Amino acid sequence: MMEGDIDMDIFEAIHERRSIGKVKDKPVEDELVEKILEAGTWAPNHFHTEPWKFFVLKDEGRRPLGRTLADIAKEDMEDPTTPECQAKLERIEQKPFRAPVIITVAVTPSDQDKVIPIEEVGAVNSAVQNMLLAAHGLGLGAIWRTGKPTYHPKMKSLFGLREQDEVLGFIYIGHPEQKKEKGIRTPFQEKTTWITADQGAY
Repeated sequence: MMEGDIDMDIFEAIHERRSIGKVKDKPVEDELVEKILEAGTWAPNHFHTEPWKFFVLKDEGRRPLGRTLADIAKEDMEDPTTPECQAKLERIEQKPFRAPVIITVAVTPSDQDKVIPIEEVGAVNSAVQNMLLAAHGLGLGAIWRTGKPTYHPKMKSLFGLREQDEVLGFIYIGHPEQKKEKGIRTPFQEKTTWITADQGAY
């Protein structure tokens, strides 16, 4: 490829990728999961700290996540033993079974003095984007799920993380069952300020 040439495939992938929450109850081949994981490791990261850590949950390996989500939900319930609460907790415990594979993504910041923690988080978020694009390119459906329970201490304990580490989300992966919806974004012009030495901001 000559300098200045553009590979449009990457732009198409960025435009066409969507969060797919509804997937088939069909196994995802390990080799596809491995390609997604490798894509994550090529994210930019300051000082080459590679601050990401991945946990692949399959089959009954998803069960502990469901139990932890339910345990966290109990904390906000006045009486978890009521039939209504029990039914809700059962639904919460089944959430990880909405996809055949879940990749838990965590940041494990380097202890180097020169490393800024927020930049480690940024690197892992970049890894997540790489993984979502890779899943899309492989014809899989994926969605990055987060929310308040993600950052609960019990989640750190579940995955054996240190105090300074943090779970940043869960990538649910499967063969898509729903059609991709058309994406809508605010035009970049409305979010962009160009600054030049001779003209100032415009």
